[in-house]
Parts: sequence; C-alpha cells; structure tokens
Amino acid sequence: MLAESRPHYHQFSHTLLALAILTAAIYLGQDILVPLAMAGLIAVLLRPIENRLTRWGIHKVIAISLALLLAIVVVSGVTILISMQLSDFADDLPKIRQNLNDFFRDAKRWVRREYNVSYRQQDKYLQKAQAQTLDSLQSSDTLGFITGPLGTLTLIPIYVFLLLYYRSMLLHFVIVLFPEKHTERVREVLGEVKSVIQSYMVGLLIETSCVAALNSIGLLILNVQYAILLGIMAAILNLIPYIGGLVATLLTVLVTFSNNPEVSVILGVVGIFLLVQFIDNNVFVPLIVASKVRVNALVSIVGVLIGGALAGVSGMFLSIPAIAIMKVIFDRVDSLRPWGILLGDQTPEDSGSNLFRLPRRKRKPKVIEE
Repeated sequence: MLAESRPHYHQFSHTLLALAILTAAIYLGQDILVPLAMAGLIAVLLRPIENRLTRWGIHKVIAISLALLLAIVVVSGVTILISMQLSDFADDLPKIRQNLNDFFRDAKRWVRREYNVSYRQQDKYLQKAQAQTLDSLQSSDTLGFITGPLGTLTLIPIYVFLLLYYRSMLLHFVIVLFPEKHTERVREVLGEVKSVIQSYMVGLLIETSCVAALNSIGLLILNVQYAILLGIMAAILNLIPYIGGLVATLLTVLVTFSNNPEVSVILGVVGIFLLVQFIDNNVFVPLIVASKVRVNALVSIVGVLIGGALAGVSGMFLSIPAIAIMKVIFDRVDSLRPWGILLGDQTPEDSGSNLFRLPRRKRKPKVIEE
C-alpha cells in the first residue's frame, strides 16, 4: 500500500476517477448496495454476540441464528411499542383534522386580509397542489418507494446471516487481493474498520436510547399527547445527522399544535428539543459516538446531503459510517493521506503545526537623531 513513484497529478486524477466511479456505482446500484451495507453494519454489531455463543460450544449456524433472532426481537419490540402509540394517535385523527381545518381557515382569512387573495383563488391553488400530490402518489416510482422497504426488510436478515457465515472467506478475499508484503497493513486496516463500526453502532444505539428517554420525559412534563411516540420518533430521526433533529422538531411542533395550540406549550416543546439537542451534541456524541469516528462537521453535513441524493434516507444514515471507513483507509495509504486529513477533525493548530502562521515582520530599529 505504499505510494509508488508516480507524478502527483497522476495519483490525484486516479483518486478522483475512483471516487466518481464509486459514486456512480452507489447511485445506479443502490437497490442492491444499500441493503447490503445496512446488513454489513448489523453483522459487525452482532459479531461479538455470535463469537461469544461460539465460544460456549454452540454450532456456528445456531450461534448466528440466535444472534439474528435477538436483533429481530429487539426491533420487533420497538416496532410494537410504536404501533401501540400509533393506534392511539389514529383514534384522535378526527380531532386533529378538525383542529388543522380551523387553523387553515384562520390562515385563509389572514391571507385574504393581508394579501387580498380571494378564497376562490386560494382554493384553486390548494386543489392544484392536491392534484399534483395525488399524481405523484399514484406514480410507479411511489409504488417502488412503498414496496422497496418491504423487500429490504426481507433481504437484510438473509444478508446478515450470510455475511456472518462467510465472514472468514470474505476477509481472506480482501487480504489476498493485495500483494503479500502488504498483508499486515491490510489486517491492520480491517481491524480498525471493525473497531470503528462496532463502536459507532453501539454508541449510536446508546445515544438513541438516551435521546428518546430525554425527549419523552420532557414531553411528558409538558403533558403533550403521544409523548412517548413523538420522543421515540424524534430519536430515530436524530439518527440522520444535523437534518434529522430539525425534521423531528418541526413534526413534533405540528402534531402538538394540532392537539394543543397554546403558544406556551409550543415554545416548551421547542425548548425541550433544543435542550436535548444541546446535551446530545455536547455530551452524548463526544463521549459515546465520536470516540472512534473522528469526522469534521463540514464533511458530515456534505456527506449526509450526498448520501440523501444518492440513496435517500438510507443513504443519509449510511453516510457517516461510510466516511469513517474511508478515513481509516485514507490514513493508512500514503497517497491518500491528504484526503484523510480533509475528512478528519484535527486542524493544523490542534496538531501544533505552524504551516499557515504568517511570520512576524521584523521591526526596524529606531534611529536616534542627535
């Protein structure tokens, strides 16, 4: 993996070409690669459980099946809890719809009074927007968007089982892919990638649980309806860095306003979410999640947006672990180390470098006139 004696522009152009090909492959093959990547993260997370069961003398196939069953039980429990809350939410839909109709009626009066737009014109705009929405929902793309997650949920457990079962073969393939003189370096990179992914996934689960608990407690104190449902959904949306927290706040404010339009309650909800976000960004993320994943905020935001453009919400979630893996690889390859510096969070000032520090101008000695 040592850099060969090639011109700098040659290495740089090859790196850009490789990144472009990788981006195009993700965009074109997202239906295959995204479930496989999700399964890879889960497989790395379940690997310690499978390893512990194997050490107890349990057959490999049974150990993998038990670890996968444990993950399915946990996910099913969270899903059932959310479904119970959603059933209560569905019972109150008529009341919520009535409150929203009252709000839109007042909004139409305000628009007519302030901007002199008649009710008929406003109704035309709303009918046009509603027709466009229905057309988009009835399109074949929407059908694929709805049926896609169902197929993904079926494929992911199969992928997880096969990745755990053929783990040794896949690792051996990666090692023999490079010359023998680089075997130790490749083993080091693979070990670091496993450590990063495991610590990131475990930290993410702990962080999500803490955020869900704080959100739910805060909303229960404010006596907000569906506090547990909104708290858990906000924590799940928070898995999408930077963007998910904003979407969760807007969604919670909308649902709370439809049930209790008091300004004090709305401000309290916003305050609770801002406080939880502050605690999450300054306590949970640095101590739990970011102990291994050292990626700067600018690259994280851009990566989340690129992931969303390439593969939707799943791409947003996968963007941070993908960037962390790339950083591990870039830091170990001499020709790619500048890219690792770009992805990292250590500035030249933090590393004690004076590369961008301008030299001080020497002052000319004053001449004393006699």
